[in-house]
Amino acid sequence: MKHAYSTKEIQERIAAKLTGELGWDSPEAADDAAYYKAVALVVREITADRRRKFKSHSLAAEKKQVYYLSMEFLLGRSLKNSLFNLGLTELFAEALFGMQVRLERLYEYEPDAGLGNGGLGRLAACYMDAMATNDIMALGYCLRYDFGIFKQTIVEGWQNEEPDNWLPMGEVWMTPRPSHAVSVHFGGHIEESWDDNYHLVNHVGYTTVQAVPYDIRIPGYSSEGVSTLRLWRAKSPAAMDMESFNRGDYSSAFEQAAFGEAITKVLYPNDNHVEGKLLRLRQQYFLCAASISDICRRHLSVYGSFDNFADKNAIHINDTHPTLAIPELMRFLLDDCGYGWDAAWSVVSRTFAYTNHTVMQEAMEVWDEPLFKNLLPRIHTIIVEINRRFCAELSETYHLPQETVERMSIIGNRQIRMAHLAVAGSHSVNGVSKLHSQILQDAVFADFYKASPAKFTNVTNGIASRRWLIQSNPSLTNLIKESIGPDFAKDMSKLAKLRDFAEDKSFLKELARSKEQNKLALCEYVRQKQGIVLNPHSIFDTQAKRLHEYKRQQLNVLHIISQYLYLKENPGADFVPRTYFFAAKAAPGYFVAKQIINLICTLAEQIEKDAAIRDKLRVVFLENYSVTLSEILMPATEISQQISLAGTEASGTGNMKLMLNGAITLGTLDGANVEILEAVGEENMLLFGLKAAEAATLREAGYNPLDYYTSDPVLKSAVDYLLTGFDSDHFAGLHSLLTTSDYYMTMADFSAYREAQHKAAQLYSDPYHWQKMSLMNIAGSGIFSSDRAILEYARKIWKTQA
Repeated sequence: MKHAYSTKEIQERIAAKLTGELGWDSPEAADDAAYYKAVALVVREITADRRRKFKSHSLAAEKKQVYYLSMEFLLGRSLKNSLFNLGLTELFAEALFGMQVRLERLYEYEPDAGLGNGGLGRLAACYMDAMATNDIMALGYCLRYDFGIFKQTIVEGWQNEEPDNWLPMGEVWMTPRPSHAVSVHFGGHIEESWDDNYHLVNHVGYTTVQAVPYDIRIPGYSSEGVSTLRLWRAKSPAAMDMESFNRGDYSSAFEQAAFGEAITKVLYPNDNHVEGKLLRLRQQYFLCAASISDICRRHLSVYGSFDNFADKNAIHINDTHPTLAIPELMRFLLDDCGYGWDAAWSVVSRTFAYTNHTVMQEAMEVWDEPLFKNLLPRIHTIIVEINRRFCAELSETYHLPQETVERMSIIGNRQIRMAHLAVAGSHSVNGVSKLHSQILQDAVFADFYKASPAKFTNVTNGIASRRWLIQSNPSLTNLIKESIGPDFAKDMSKLAKLRDFAEDKSFLKELARSKEQNKLALCEYVRQKQGIVLNPHSIFDTQAKRLHEYKRQQLNVLHIISQYLYLKENPGADFVPRTYFFAAKAAPGYFVAKQIINLICTLAEQIEKDAAIRDKLRVVFLENYSVTLSEILMPATEISQQISLAGTEASGTGNMKLMLNGAITLGTLDGANVEILEAVGEENMLLFGLKAAEAATLREAGYNPLDYYTSDPVLKSAVDYLLTGFDSDHFAGLHSLLTTSDYYMTMADFSAYREAQHKAAQLYSDPYHWQKMSLMNIAGSGIFSSDRAILEYARKIWKTQA
């Protein structure tokens, strides 16, 4: 993308920010932190100007607007990505160098934006980038959390959660829009009446919280497009209750303001208690009500009527969290615009599309109906009516038996089933990998699929490949550019040309050299952060993802224990050195996940004390996993562990980022691993374990983990080490869990997993063969670009592209 800026102009703009908005006497007096803010402000202005032009062109062409609602947007750092996408990195580096400042140093002052938890939020961020790159007029909506998921520290082997106070340096990217603030109502009760066949609804006695928007601009790569991410901050209309204050009740005077503003204080409050559940529900409705109001305001300002709303707007629900947008748009059309039910429902059901991200039943959100009704009385009455009509249609139009209707009902057992509401209110429902979408059709939403098969489709996830390759892995990027040219940056499918070098030993040698550079960079990071000196010639084997039993970090750990015990018994054995990296956060209320982290850290400490073992076997837990950390970890990784029980992982995106950087996938045929197999062939993966259908059959037959425990002495020794191998009984609960229930079939897959790890060591001993496998993974990764995924959404679901 060409630009019209000169080095001098950029220097003048940076200096003006330093001495103007930031209050420094002169640019020479400013420190690097101030320069970071000044540069961010200049980039923000450039991006905002480009957004205005892009919006003007889009409105003139009457382009369909895409709105993407998500409770998470895991952006990472914005400065490096924005400069890269705008094509301004070299210009700013040169301008700053002339001011005796290094751009690379400034990157370190930016915190990772605390707006997400893991893959769901990172996917949303990738999609905003891809929509801008492909000139799709897009606006994302999320909450402006004061504190992110949490800052993880490891204290005596246990996860400790600290507030993630990211705003002081991250807020510079946000432009407040107070004139577009929205009032959101909670509680109260509904008064209904009729006037000449017109249904009058009056919501009274409610509490109001203001939603104040802040905008972050996300420029596309080498395009005119710029996406906007609008973040809502909760603010009480009154700073305090003067009546309470005047009578000396100071706590009550500020209580209401604090209660309202708590909505956007922290991402995902712990919901293993009623207060946490209530706050999470308030967060979800706050996002939906503010966003729908904003969307409707924007539409009305352009078209003056809602009759064409569904033709001009596509609203996408990223998982079930924003599902309340469906009844909220119904409320707006019914109560504020005077639409009749059928006309309103027609608009709503043609506007919304829903992406499901999980097959886990515990993640299929449900809300207790009494709690929901008390907090959102009008939305409750609308959902009740949606459900009444929906169930009637199932019975009268589709002639479904009552038991099927009850299974599909949005309300059942005094609970509101959000996934059912999302399916009923959307014109499109998609999974995020071929296997996941098939499971949705065959099992999770089987009744819905039989009734409306045309509604269901698949869009396999994609990643912002430019960020994860070009920005994160310059040595590999330069090698690729020298070999096939630079065009792959805009079209990642062109990476397939690398297959021509599969037998080129000089190329494979350079590929190995690139990996070695990245491994050394990770070694230096670990040395600085944790004081551990690693062996860069060992296999770097990584499992980086949220800590959950279904992702089976416990399987990985049991295998490491078995290797540790083998080396203790056979100290002179021929053993390919391994360094195992774990990076994961456990949900604060998920005790088993926290125990697994403690097990990893305890084992790491034990190995670290054993001088005879640690040169051959090392375990490193990288605390506080983030986008920025992953940009160091993924280029250095050689084995990518994607070992969830088949049929439990919807897609995964870490698997895509790692293969793009040349890691070999060691995994089950789960999620997008199935499509990685299609892209690279079985000879370039390390597959093991039960398939999804086999796991389901085994469960139905009555899975018993003791069958595996008693018949496999290596497995038994590793599992029993949880009881005997450490100086505490912390892991007795994990031992019991594995031997009595083992819901995710760790024991059943252990032997096959161990064989796959053994095969990995054998293959690694042949450097050229290993590098060829690595090359084939890079060459096959183009299909997993978010550009491809977004164009599928645009064509198949949103109908914004021909």
